[in-house]
Amino acid sequence: MLPVVVVHGGAGVVSQERKEEATMGVCAAVRAGYAIVRGGGSSLDAVVEAVTLMEDNPIFNAGHGSVLNIAGDVEMDAIVMDGKTLASGAVSCVRNIANPVQLARLVMDKTSHLCLSGDGAGRFARSMCVPEVPQESLITEFARMRWRQNLLPEADPVENQLGKTGTVGAVAVDSEGNVACATSTGGIMNKMEGRVGDAPCIGCGGYADNNIGAVSPTGHGEAIMKVCLSRLILFHMEQGQSVEAASDSGLAYMKSRVGVVGGVGGVVTVDPRGGWAARFSTKQMSWAAAQDDTLHHGLEAGEHFTQSISDPH
Repeated sequence: MLPVVVVHGGAGVVSQERKEEATMGVCAAVRAGYAIVRGGGSSLDAVVEAVTLMEDNPIFNAGHGSVLNIAGDVEMDAIVMDGKTLASGAVSCVRNIANPVQLARLVMDKTSHLCLSGDGAGRFARSMCVPEVPQESLITEFARMRWRQNLLPEADPVENQLGKTGTVGAVAVDSEGNVACATSTGGIMNKMEGRVGDAPCIGCGGYADNNIGAVSPTGHGEAIMKVCLSRLILFHMEQGQSVEAASDSGLAYMKSRVGVVGGVGGVVTVDPRGGWAARFSTKQMSWAAAQDDTLHHGLEAGEHFTQSISDPH
């Protein structure tokens, strides 16, 4: 059963022309993470590597490809958490950073804090010799087009966000049974400057505890924060529910309390024994998992394809 890595590329509706790219993106990310744990590496290294690849992929709303705020700029959030020690690091509202998940890892490893934000996170990045990149290098034409559409008076950025590929995340269990999670996002389209979503908030945008498991969610950040979705799912697992049942319970509760618009989303979840789930209440969520040298992936509700991890296609 061990090790295992599971990733998601965001919940919502993936347009027909972007389905193949989204599927290829999550499969490439899970292969990279799985190679680390299969070689004896840590679950933490695996989730950071998987999310880094998705941040570098312009198809996803994280890193290069992030959505734009109301001013037309990129502000990003990310978190990492180590289930062995409960150590965690996060960043919010960061600019000019290609890989916020790696900066979050540095916050965990090099500071006594759990989260750094905005200008302070930027100064910390410079002190760690993290290279700055131009804002323009993070902005795709697709993101700019969506930003312009949502400037129209009749636009609803929250509802429109759920119709696009979103937040990325990963969970993993290594050969020693240690769990970890990582989540990264550009946030929601046309958000106010300085808005912080669920991603950098421990218990909301991710949680990992060797005694229970690990979760990385995707959806509307304000809804996820209202129910502390990641920790809620692990609470259900503590009560004896399976990873799949607990994931469904958490998503159902969020939908019932917040509503259909804004209250839907998705999660990837693992337990320390190697049980895993990729569940969502939206129309689609790109996801992939690797376990026992087998690659699993899907996009539509109920879809589950498998192939050998060594098969490149």
